[in-house]
Amino acid sequence: MNKVELLAPAGNYSKFKTALYFGADAVYIGGKDFSLRAFSDNFSDEEIEKAVKEAHVKNVKIYVTVNIFARNYDFDKAAEYFRFLERVNVDAVLITDPGLISLCKKVAPNLKIHLSTQANTLNKYAVKFWAEQGVERVVLARELSLAEIKEIHEFCPETQLEAFVHGAMCISYSGRCLLSNYFNGRDANRGECVQACRWSYELREKSKSGEFFPVEEDGRGTYVLNSKDLNMINHIGEMIESGICSLKIEGRMKSEYYLATVVNAYRRAIDEYYKIGDKYAKNTMFYDELKKTNHRAFTTAYMFGDNDETVNYADTQSSGEKQFIAVVAESSDENGYFVVEMRNRFKKGDRLELLTPRISTK
Repeated sequence: MNKVELLAPAGNYSKFKTALYFGADAVYIGGKDFSLRAFSDNFSDEEIEKAVKEAHVKNVKIYVTVNIFARNYDFDKAAEYFRFLERVNVDAVLITDPGLISLCKKVAPNLKIHLSTQANTLNKYAVKFWAEQGVERVVLARELSLAEIKEIHEFCPETQLEAFVHGAMCISYSGRCLLSNYFNGRDANRGECVQACRWSYELREKSKSGEFFPVEEDGRGTYVLNSKDLNMINHIGEMIESGICSLKIEGRMKSEYYLATVVNAYRRAIDEYYKIGDKYAKNTMFYDELKKTNHRAFTTAYMFGDNDETVNYADTQSSGEKQFIAVVAESSDENGYFVVEMRNRFKKGDRLELLTPRISTK
């Protein structure tokens, strides 16, 4: 039995090292162009090549996002980019645009193609179509239930299915958002999203006299577009049984602390699932770990069918139950001392918790 893949995000090289250290089976990254996270640091060509080499030594895969909605002027540069990614042995590229898929097959025939969630793949016939176009894996739309995913897997057993297991969600159709472009002129479908769905909005009702009255959720405003965060850590077995081969964590823009905490929790939960089955979920430790870093209220979204409780009406996200203090820069010397880089202030008498790839120790 093939073990499910834990797929982690990395917005820069330091975050890639974090994902590697805490047990990701694969890491998805973006280059300086063609990625839907234009405001992340992203990877230079030299860093992509270096990351591939380092990951492959540890038997970890690297997937590169080329998932913008391309315009005519993008294709000459994209052709060179695909050739480069093939040459440095990237394990796969994530693509949305059919034109870019066609181009990739032509100029880099040995480069494996994964279909991005931006393609809004919702049914088994679409999955079969994309498989016939040479797509190895489909990242399914977030609107699907596990029952629907299972039906897709049974219809297309040879096609790999990837689905999100944790992280922020957009109030849009699988991330195809137009609000950012409309309000700020920044195209979310080309990597420039300003997260307009997180803003406070005011609804106004116009009376017959022409007077406007505000409609508010509370005194802070109305956050009708602000989604809760996906959290499926207690349902790993159900996701695997539905035919999903890769569990994807959202968050190329998130902090290293967030990435370390989330990857660590899911790595340990997945490993426990393969040891003792669904009994692992009775241990609240994994779920509790996820509350230690910044997050919005959690939801299982549409994994178990229609869900009207996915909107986060609070104006912001929780800062988490723990504060990120420092990074261990060098391991202990003969006297048992560590070299640490401070990120937040702490003092004598404070109780610190050490996050490691295995356990959290106090």
